Amino acid sequence: MAVLLEDIVLWLKLIRKTPQPSYVDPSLDPVLLVPGIAGSILKAVDTENGKDERIWVRIIGADYKFRTKLWSRFDPSTGKTVSLDQNTNIMVPEDRFGLYAIDVLDPDLIIGQECVYYFHDMIVEMIKWGFQEGKTLFGFGYDFRQSNRLPETLERFAAELKAVYNASGGKKINIISHSMGGILVKCFMCLHSDIFEKYVKNWIAIAAPFQGAPGYITSTLLNGMSFVDGWEQNFFISKWSMHQMLIECPSVYELMACRKFHWQHIPLLEIWREKQDDDGNSHIILESYPQEESRKIIKEALSSNTVNYDGKIMPLPLNMEILKWADETREILSQAKVPSSVKFYNIYGINLETPHSVCYGSEDTPVTDLEQLPFIQPKYVCVDGDGTVPAESAKADGLNAEARVGVPGEHRGILCEHHVFRILKHWLKADHDPYYNPINDYVILPTAFEMERHKEKGLQVTSLKEEWEIISEDQSDSNISADGNTVVSSISISHPGDDQSSWAEAHATVIVHPQNEGKQHVELNAVSVCVDA
Repeated sequence: MAVLLEDIVLWLKLIRKTPQPSYVDPSLDPVLLVPGIAGSILKAVDTENGKDERIWVRIIGADYKFRTKLWSRFDPSTGKTVSLDQNTNIMVPEDRFGLYAIDVLDPDLIIGQECVYYFHDMIVEMIKWGFQEGKTLFGFGYDFRQSNRLPETLERFAAELKAVYNASGGKKINIISHSMGGILVKCFMCLHSDIFEKYVKNWIAIAAPFQGAPGYITSTLLNGMSFVDGWEQNFFISKWSMHQMLIECPSVYELMACRKFHWQHIPLLEIWREKQDDDGNSHIILESYPQEESRKIIKEALSSNTVNYDGKIMPLPLNMEILKWADETREILSQAKVPSSVKFYNIYGINLETPHSVCYGSEDTPVTDLEQLPFIQPKYVCVDGDGTVPAESAKADGLNAEARVGVPGEHRGILCEHHVFRILKHWLKADHDPYYNPINDYVILPTAFEMERHKEKGLQVTSLKEEWEIISEDQSDSNISADGNTVVSSISISHPGDDQSSWAEAHATVIVHPQNEGKQHVELNAVSVCVDA
């Protein structure tokens, strides 16, 4: 059966269309794409015979291979999480200048392949703009189980920056990071600021959990996570298998809510519990635990968590050594500064209900034993964000930013949003359009400008007429006159002054015409009158 499936996959690959040659713009600066958690293909290499096989992401035997090759234990002496299989090394493929590992995470998947797209749409789009793989477009995949400040990973990143710099002819690099990739880049910038400044021109962070992803990570530590939603998750790793790996991953602990951040609303772990008073009467109450206290609850909930590996039962509680390591990572991140020669930009997702606080049990079915929490489906108190990272966290980069732009979009789906593409194209200077405004996603194009001054009966009269066209690909958003009628607004200002010689008055009218074929015409007419001194 497996041989038949492999034959079908091979046949489907052969009938795919060959990509057509693309336009290349030699003036573009190089771009390095850095993915987030679970965003890199991982291969297991047998240390005895050197053979390798893809274990993330795959379909055939996915859960079994995941458990046997990726389950791991944290080594506090090195800060590295090491596979339980002592004959396995985990590596990231370097094909296509690093892009293969972060493009389509399961290249063999034909039906429903979109669910394993990572940077695929962005790579395709950037090639249309004139970027070229190996010349101006590169990728950096990494073992996402590891700490974002693991020396081994940061050494690889430094080597990649140097390689990209040299391959592009000595041009400085634009880094585009997504999600946890932003934490990795920020760690590198903190610990190797000299190298960062030497090779990097711009850093654009997309959907980065700068202050953590409170609701998502709390439920991940207790219940696991699914990489994909819908019917596709039946073919991937089970939430339980994922949970047993992530509980030993420093990267996940580093995404917990930052305790020193001043949240608008403190993230909570809430539990409905049954309590008895001094008279023996039972009461159902909702207990709420902020970040510090919630750690103790999670620790107790996972105190009996075990994993069966190769016939051996191994305890797998909340790892306090990793918590200590993650807290140290947070301290390092808090010292981050962008070098003066580097420009930083931040794109974050908005308009989606995003887990912030997590609640277990209910008033009708209270939790009687904390060790039940891993088996209870949580409910969330949500805030605005991208469905994974609250906007409040993603905006709070703590850095000197050139711009911060909120884009409606889902955490991973934001990587294929055309609004994001237009912003990137502008910031990467691949569009050469001086009138595009990434903050509101409009092109504001001046079409007329007239100004006249004259004197009349001792008065200085200045008249101004200016016209623009507002152009946006999303016509519904750009239509200021949504009801189809012309909108007219006026304002008058007078300044009496201290004496008659300083008197002045101004009047302005703005006319917004209904949208027509994606364009909206705006007129400004203004007149100012003052005493001719």
